[in-house]
Amino acid sequence: MATIIVVTSGKGGVGKTTTSAAVSMGLAMAGHKTVVIDFDIGLRNLDIIMNCERRVVFDFVNVIQGDAVLNQALIKDKRCENLYILPASQTRDKDALTKEGVKNILDQLSADFEYIICDSPAGIEHGAQMALYFADSAIVVTNPEVSSVRDSDRILGILQSKSYRAENNQAPVKEHLLITRFDPVRVDRGEMLSIADIEDILAVPLLGVIPESQAVLNASNSGNPVILDEKSDAGQAYKDTVGRLLGEELPHRFLEVQKKGLLKRVFGG
Repeated sequence: MATIIVVTSGKGGVGKTTTSAAVSMGLAMAGHKTVVIDFDIGLRNLDIIMNCERRVVFDFVNVIQGDAVLNQALIKDKRCENLYILPASQTRDKDALTKEGVKNILDQLSADFEYIICDSPAGIEHGAQMALYFADSAIVVTNPEVSSVRDSDRILGILQSKSYRAENNQAPVKEHLLITRFDPVRVDRGEMLSIADIEDILAVPLLGVIPESQAVLNASNSGNPVILDEKSDAGQAYKDTVGRLLGEELPHRFLEVQKKGLLKRVFGG
């Protein structure tokens, strides 16, 4: 039986799709058969970040509506044999997603995969609620700014009240907090919320902190999940995040201002 993990947030642009790509790749590289589903119907981006947009023939909605079977829509990642992508439709409406249709696909995938990652659209509208409804766990992605954290708090309320588990009096969705675009220099200047501030507001266990990094943009533009960039701080932070998701106890890194060595102070950089 697969574990269904939704990657969600209240605010757009915080890094959900980047996180979905990185986490699904990390799980697959750790030996777990994983599928990542793009729930952002009409605005699909996951296939671009996963570098498989030219291989999309059928999509999520095609399968729900019976125009294709699941195996026709699943795309096998060329870099990792354990990873598959189920792309979204660019031409349909989010209302094409139904609870019955989504459940049918998740049930089929659960028979063959260990992890199902649901890449949610931002906000609290229909597509986002479909993405989180059947989740066992949730990675709530937030930037260290007040509006992003406030919107994440709204999403936590929906997870606790409108998920399948909540409606059927089951164990609650397991919540994880992921802070992205973290910059300790700006925190020191008072321009960003600190990690402690965010934890106090949301009261969710901290899964990971991803530092602000040019590597994230470079990875997205090249169609490679940033976790594959092992030399970058962001890539290492996502690798740590996946490790914690799998039960490892790892210290959080990249939380302090990096002190420059003598040569960097003299010559810059």
